[in-house]
Amino acid sequence: MAKKLAKRSAPAHRKTAADKGQGRERCPTNGSLTLVATPIGNMGDITLRALETLKAADVIACEDTRHTQKLLQHYGIKKPLLAYHDHNEAAASKELLAMVESGQHVALVSDAGMPLVADPGYRLVQAAVAAGVRLTATPGANAALMALALSGLPTDRFTFIGFLPPKAAARQQELAKLKSIPITVIFYESPSRLVEALADMHKLWGDRPAAVARELTKTFEDVRRGPLSQLHAHYAATSPKGEIVIVVHGAVAVAADDHDVDALLHAALKTHGVKQAAQLVAAETGHTVRDIYARALELKRGR
Repeated sequence: MAKKLAKRSAPAHRKTAADKGQGRERCPTNGSLTLVATPIGNMGDITLRALETLKAADVIACEDTRHTQKLLQHYGIKKPLLAYHDHNEAAASKELLAMVESGQHVALVSDAGMPLVADPGYRLVQAAVAAGVRLTATPGANAALMALALSGLPTDRFTFIGFLPPKAAARQQELAKLKSIPITVIFYESPSRLVEALADMHKLWGDRPAAVARELTKTFEDVRRGPLSQLHAHYAATSPKGEIVIVVHGAVAVAADDHDVDALLHAALKTHGVKQAAQLVAAETGHTVRDIYARALELKRGR
């Protein structure tokens, strides 16, 4: 397919001042690589620019050709597809880069959301940057950011971890490393491992506030918020399905003596309500939420 596609003529492309200013004049052709964000569930969540890019592409690289074909058919787009996934990323990257360097316009999509975010694409982008070819992206839907926005947890500082290791020992080791991070933490997880992941988080991190978002943008979208213990109990009694994002509150800085509950509460109450502050401090100190909550109310009243 690559040889046939390489012979196709690419549409004319006008150089812009931005192109010249970023050193893109090094590219010997007018070929380009565009990372295109696709819907994470609802077909309507694709941008007009993304559709224009897909229509103008000479070839679309995608994880699963069958999955992407459904999206293209929905919008009446007919383009050659080339499989690009974890198992062929190295070879496919060379093939796609050769197409770009020959003057073709390549669009890279993942099955859902932004390419490279817990999905293949890094090798191709790395090669494109090294080769100096024209590289851009059309932003769009992203499950991690949507879950963060809906979680009710702090959004000013956060870190995205992606998928935790599937095996218990490796997962617990990874969570132990992340225990002291003082910012909101976001994970992707499969339905089959959700309960185990929540149990490990509760065990290693304490009963922190968290949220579990499922099936975002889809018909049965669901965001459940609460302490890790409560979330674990709920999903242990059900059979969760669909794409899942876990959002967990970051660690609260512990006072020097590790027992200054009032100092911890004063710090937590500056940015959180009484209930959430009590949950955080209880998780850090080992005290019950009820006792910490009562003390938090006293501090709020100035007692």
